[in-house]
Amino acid sequence: MRPRRCLAAWLLLGLACGVPAEAGGYVEVPSLQAQVESGALPPVSERLPQLPALARFVGEGRGMGQHGGELRTLIGRAKDVRMLVVYGYARLVAYDESFDLVPDILADFESHEDRAFTLRLRPGHRWSDGQPFTAEDIRYWWEDVANNKELSPAGPPPEMLVAGKPPQFELLDATTVRFTWPAPNASFLPRQASASPLFIYRPAHYLKQFHARFAEPDRLARAVKERRVRNWAALHNRLDNLYDFDNPDLPTLQPWSNRTAPPATRFVAERNPFYHRVDEAGRQLPYLDRVIMNVADAKLIPAKTGAGETDLQARGLAFNNYTFLRDNEERSGFRTHLWRTAKGAHVALFPNLNVNDPVWRQLIRDVRFRRALSLAVDRPIINRSLYFGLALAGNNTVLPGSQLFKPDYQTRWAGFDPDAANRLLDELGLRKRNREGARLLPDGRPLEIVIETAGEDTEQTDVLELVRESWSEIGVKVFAKPTQREVFRNRVFSGATVMAVWSGYENGLCTPDMNPQELAPTSQQQLQWPKWGQYAESGGKQGEAPDLPEAIRLAELATAWLAAGSVAERRRIWHEMLEIHADQAFSIGIVSGVKQPVAARTNLRNLPEEGVYNWDPGAHFGLYRPDTFWLDGRG
Repeated sequence: MRPRRCLAAWLLLGLACGVPAEAGGYVEVPSLQAQVESGALPPVSERLPQLPALARFVGEGRGMGQHGGELRTLIGRAKDVRMLVVYGYARLVAYDESFDLVPDILADFESHEDRAFTLRLRPGHRWSDGQPFTAEDIRYWWEDVANNKELSPAGPPPEMLVAGKPPQFELLDATTVRFTWPAPNASFLPRQASASPLFIYRPAHYLKQFHARFAEPDRLARAVKERRVRNWAALHNRLDNLYDFDNPDLPTLQPWSNRTAPPATRFVAERNPFYHRVDEAGRQLPYLDRVIMNVADAKLIPAKTGAGETDLQARGLAFNNYTFLRDNEERSGFRTHLWRTAKGAHVALFPNLNVNDPVWRQLIRDVRFRRALSLAVDRPIINRSLYFGLALAGNNTVLPGSQLFKPDYQTRWAGFDPDAANRLLDELGLRKRNREGARLLPDGRPLEIVIETAGEDTEQTDVLELVRESWSEIGVKVFAKPTQREVFRNRVFSGATVMAVWSGYENGLCTPDMNPQELAPTSQQQLQWPKWGQYAESGGKQGEAPDLPEAIRLAELATAWLAAGSVAERRRIWHEMLEIHADQAFSIGIVSGVKQPVAARTNLRNLPEEGVYNWDPGAHFGLYRPDTFWLDGRG
């Protein structure tokens, strides 16, 4: 971000503020009319901020809609109720459809050299329970949550530190705050716009009753006892989940508020009557009154979609469901769109460099072994067999649509060459084989790789079957082991897993101004080096410090990017990191650019015919503002 005030650019984008001139006022939501008449709710003109955000409709067939109706969707587990926050996509700043950052919850913001950020809230904005949303909610998070040692033992989130130093925080007035760092923090604004954002605010009026600094001691002690938690901090942290969305009492700024407490198999989210956006006719968004999330076995989601049990579905669907979905469209009243995905790889293999087994650890850390495995994957066969040749075969890296793309990043060590793979394995001393033709590890065990999956995707199983066939040609045996997602991740985190299969980088369409942290050991969620990532996340208190030179260099480059003062320098850093990954094959990409089926009720309006289905940036549907989706009664 360069020094600027963002309000002017925001207005040019059509996200103007204030009462719609042509509407002559605001239109009351029909489903809330009775509550307004009874006095349970104030009228819409008093529920909206003084400067509400104005929805902008881009693309053919998209425009203003009507209030009412509910939208059903399917989730594979109760925890996925958090998708309401992802899809709802109310953020301080948000990506528009060109992936530019614009104010959303904020009225505007000012960035000075990526070091000082002045954030201005909307006067009169309220939480979903009607209480004011003010600068105090940001102050409370920073001073009483992020910097409270009992609530945040590790200190403020890493994204709030530059070279280990926190920002100076200033509460300028009731709707204005400023964070100032001694050096650039280029990731600060993008983190606010992400699918799983860094929430730098909290509903202070609600959470203070559970905070030792503010609550009456005896009352707080009773609450701790009633909830059966260790102490007040555990209680506060349990109830403070703006992203998990599992506390119906926690006020929100999202378009819909979850009204169902887990455990449950059906979650009902109702419109937020104090939501901050309107359309040009003065209708308060969202258009839809309710969103219903029904929990279903992940394996049954395609069948349930085909049977018409959902109004909008992409999660749980794969490209191999497309023909089945098309065959059921007319009978079940939906249409199947194909959106492009933007992950660095649709499917990738992740050798665990932090595996506990010392023999496997030494082997996996030898780049020749990883290169050999990559060269032995017959990507063209996988592409033709499973994706009709429509996917891109190659490494887990940036896509051709990215400003940072180079063909070599996609193809290095990714051509199908079993002879070269065999030579590399021979170089490693893995010449001995058993009677079944499997190479032997240095300790005499057969070279059998158990590739673990989350057990939710038959597509991954199909890919692994083809990998098994091609790797058998080089004397490597493959076994697939499906488990539940939590078990899967915990096994990887603990070092029990030798290799895992998952999707690749979340964002293959990155620009130099997007944070390259995915390419460095920064998170325990990174399946190729979870313990190194945990070490970074915990500030060195957990996990293991990276001890591979290339991984250490990637961590250095990720830190350097945060302090880079120019686009040119950020671009240089990106390319060095991409070069390291192309050379080192830390992950083994299979294919990318696979189309994502999006099944939608035929009368669902404002959903683009073509779109990008991506986690971050994009928040899946969030990029297209589901608060503007509506159901046309005409079908």
